[in-house]
Amino acid sequence: MSLTDLGAHDLAGLIAARQVSSVEICTAFLDRIEAVNPSLNALVSLRPRAAVLADAAAADAEISATGPCGPLHGLPMAPKDLAATAGLRTTWGSTIHRDHVPDADGLMAARLRAAGAIFVGKSNTPEFGLGSRSFNEVFGTTLNPWDRARSAGGSSGGAAVALAARMLPVADGSDMMGSLRNPAAWNGVYGFRPSWGLVPLDAPGDRFMATLSTEGPMGRSVRDMALLLDVMAGEAADIPFGRPPQGYAAALDQPPEPLRIGWLGDWGGAWAIEDGILPLCEQAFRNMERELGATVVPLPPPMPAEDLWRSWMTLRAFLNANSRAALYANPDMRAQLKPEMIWEIEQGRDLTTAALHEASLIRTRWYARLARLFRDVDLIALPAAQVWPFDATLRWPDRINGRAMDTYHRWMEVAVPPALAGLPTVAVPVGFGGPGGGPGGWLPMGMQLAGPVGADARVLRFAHAWNGVETVSRTMPPLG
Repeated sequence: MSLTDLGAHDLAGLIAARQVSSVEICTAFLDRIEAVNPSLNALVSLRPRAAVLADAAAADAEISATGPCGPLHGLPMAPKDLAATAGLRTTWGSTIHRDHVPDADGLMAARLRAAGAIFVGKSNTPEFGLGSRSFNEVFGTTLNPWDRARSAGGSSGGAAVALAARMLPVADGSDMMGSLRNPAAWNGVYGFRPSWGLVPLDAPGDRFMATLSTEGPMGRSVRDMALLLDVMAGEAADIPFGRPPQGYAAALDQPPEPLRIGWLGDWGGAWAIEDGILPLCEQAFRNMERELGATVVPLPPPMPAEDLWRSWMTLRAFLNANSRAALYANPDMRAQLKPEMIWEIEQGRDLTTAALHEASLIRTRWYARLARLFRDVDLIALPAAQVWPFDATLRWPDRINGRAMDTYHRWMEVAVPPALAGLPTVAVPVGFGGPGGGPGGWLPMGMQLAGPVGADARVLRFAHAWNGVETVSRTMPPLG
């Protein structure tokens, strides 16, 4: 077994025990990056090998002198290219910022460095994280390691591919409309969207009304995700709505409860979903019932899907229009924005206060409806994607099963219900199917499991138990 087959938890243990050095680990991952990243384009703005290994040698010296400085001591990481990193190019996937090198780390990068992580580069993302497909005009398209003619998903597509292809032991991501959950499903790994506020929203501008997006961890195991969540989580004095962390890695050692899971499927037919996805989720439920003692019950739609979509569209357009207003107002910069961003901004420029109020009321009713629902079930479950990974040359799917998609992101509507309420939601692998390049010529797929706000530890414990049963995340993509 190669060092690159091991995750962050196991590697951190080897480093702390001085059984393996950071130099050895970083060398193994750099070799792997050199071997497979050129054909996948998951990691960008890579640092020189000598600089990374110098940092690794310094980490080894620190181990000898004082012990590990944190849970990620000496481990290679590549923050998502939406996170500001001091001295390391940060482009947000935009030609506007093609050569931008921050002077200081953002909060997330600072926390990763303080925990001992060694940055090898950045993970690729769509422009400003917009759209669930990782391509941009700066670095190009990230490809799926299970079938390199297909999309890797997004916006944390670079992170998911780097994990699946064994280029990183653990990865950070972010999620507004499935940006952790969709690429995790499409690459056979795990992605966790925490309760909103658990990981401080380190974004410029407004931090009071921007409550749809969050950062979170990704990994080939839930234990690795919990290790990283312990680093990412925790209040920040200058960011509102913080939540105290609970020690998520330690919580995994508690026995999981036999949970009652409510299955929402295709929301009573409201969502178009490609063939094979729902049956794969339902097969996973049978395994959860048999192996984990879960009880799965079908649920009717708790609210009209179109109400949730209308609320989401209004709030998302409002946030995009105002956070990117300066770029839109500058003709030179506007010419560099992708059409989807221009559309979002123009959707939001003419919103009325009445429309915003209605959107917030729908969101309020949805949160209250979920509170009642969670009296009867412990978790709700939905597919993690509505389509199999599609042709990497397409911008986005415009039809599902013959049903036209009326926006560039309607095909990811399944991601909206948990995000609109800020629920802790984990994307877990459920198997292979569809066309493509996995075992038997198939592609990975996943489902979402979401719990009440604040129930992050319970969601992760159940996902950890499932991690011990499923085999997708331990399967190597056919990279040769």
